[in-house]
Amino acid sequence: MLDHLTVVKHPLVQHKLTIMRDKETSTAGFRQLLREISLLLAYEVTRELDMTEKTIETPMCTMQAPTLDGKKLALISILRAGNGLLDGILELIPSARVGFVGLYRDEETLEPVEYYFKVPEDLGDRLVIAVDPMLATGNSSVAAIDKLKEAGAKNIRFLCLLAAPEGIKRMEEAHPDVPIVTAAVDEKLNEHGYIVPGLGDAGDRMFGTK
Repeated sequence: MLDHLTVVKHPLVQHKLTIMRDKETSTAGFRQLLREISLLLAYEVTRELDMTEKTIETPMCTMQAPTLDGKKLALISILRAGNGLLDGILELIPSARVGFVGLYRDEETLEPVEYYFKVPEDLGDRLVIAVDPMLATGNSSVAAIDKLKEAGAKNIRFLCLLAAPEGIKRMEEAHPDVPIVTAAVDEKLNEHGYIVPGLGDAGDRMFGTK
């Protein structure tokens, strides 16, 4: 079982994250780095997948070879920024089922407002990986996990690029059974609910909307 919080300190992850934090990094560069870093984070979040064996023929002989067991896992993108992580992970796991949770943060209350929800069937039989680059207040992430559990998901992992201590605490209190995998735990949130030092708004930087 993964720890409740795993910080991926691989040198390539940390190097790419530093470039992403730099405000001079272009939209195209940011998007490409997010895709690359998502592959490395996916390696960590998919540890301890259930395995079985099947009989295959190599050029030399017959053997019992390890293979993934059970239904294909489900990747759930928390819109819109989650799509940046989703694209990279799908390169590694192209057969995964994909779902979307649409949430936006009310700038007055910092509370999440849902506008879209579409996920694969049989979530209870799948490993579900929810992806969102930023775990800030944790409100949107908790709301997304709430919805996934309502839809039947039992085995959920949360993958993000950056996390704030406040968001980690909020998730741990609401969903202690959901491991978090991240590239970094930053210092704090500012008065607007943004991660500091952070990298700005991941969606805006990914799509060039600011």
